Amino acid sequence: MKPSSVRPADDIEEVVQRYGNMLFRLCVVMLGSSSDAEDAVSEVILKYMQKAPVFETAEHEKAWLITTAKNKCRDMIRFQTRHPQISSELLEESSFDPSDSGILEALLSLPEKFRIVLTLYYVEEYRIEDIAQVIQRTPSAVKMRLKKGRRLLEEKYRKEYL
Repeated sequence: MKPSSVRPADDIEEVVQRYGNMLFRLCVVMLGSSSDAEDAVSEVILKYMQKAPVFETAEHEKAWLITTAKNKCRDMIRFQTRHPQISSELLEESSFDPSDSGILEALLSLPEKFRIVLTLYYVEEYRIEDIAQVIQRTPSAVKMRLKKGRRLLEEKYRKEYL
């Protein structure tokens, strides 16, 4: 790789400071493991560093990072499915509030298409139109996933924790 196509260290540090926690939370929700989430975020930052993409706006950069993280998590899930391992941790070191662990466990049990939409909407406070762009679906599809995801989350949470 050409040295000119590698991003400067200052840019990397700024991106990690600005988006690192958000990417970590997203990956934890998708993968269900803080150590796997750390690995995924590291891989995303490495790809960002190596590819050195040019963005029109900060929102475009953020969307690229989220999409790349989502794709990396999917790759990791595929690998884990094909190569199952016996033990896995469940969010022992994550930055989530322990009082929310029941809701978090219920969220983790949902299918990915609902987890990611719920996380982007409620945790990252994305607008529906922005989520639609990130997941490459229509705003109507995002609204339906939010509605169904909320219903599924409520059902799972009530069954398991109430």
